[in-house]
Amino acid sequence: MPEDAYVTKTRTSYDAIAEAVEKEWRGELDSWPLARAMFAAYAELVRAAGGGTVADIGCGTGEVSAILSSLGLRMRGIDLSPGMLALARAKYPHLPFEEGSMTALDLPDGELGGVVAWYSTIHIPPADLPKVFAEFHRVLAPGGQLLLGFQVGDDIRHFDEAFGHEVDLDFQRRRPEQVTELLREAGFAAHGYLLREPYEGERTQHAHLLAAKPRA
Repeated sequence: MPEDAYVTKTRTSYDAIAEAVEKEWRGELDSWPLARAMFAAYAELVRAAGGGTVADIGCGTGEVSAILSSLGLRMRGIDLSPGMLALARAKYPHLPFEEGSMTALDLPDGELGGVVAWYSTIHIPPADLPKVFAEFHRVLAPGGQLLLGFQVGDDIRHFDEAFGHEVDLDFQRRRPEQVTELLREAGFAAHGYLLREPYEGERTQHAHLLAAKPRA
């Protein structure tokens, strides 16, 4: 089945800017203390629910996978972009990374103890977000934990250039209460979310949201 045009555009765009992204964003999470706190909370929730493999979906160059691995979670990274994955494998050779799309995950039902989508659902159009959340629910075991990160708002920012390269990317802003409702409709129960104010140079608030697939 042919993939959606935005999936192809996202892959091609990130292949073009992979090395620039790695240089620009390298170590960025070191200056995000609230994000690191959410990672720690998420790791605790996964362990308390029985552990299992966690998929970092839209893993990029692998920094979140590496952080969560250092917190004791068994990680695997999945990304659309071969260029981004090549950098992840070079940086973190002890972790497995594979190509795939969150719109149709090549994983069995109930395979995972956790799913992380850290600023990766931001390229999914609103009409397809329920399908993506249904995929996350499908691949999680009962009790499996979900962590999302995204920018807050109601608008879409389009980029046709980034880091001196031609791209075709839409960045979707979302409201955490709307995302929470979509997750509920997909079968999740939300733990809650952290809403933080913009750091210097940012335009919007950011949301870090925790949810789980109920056991029954």
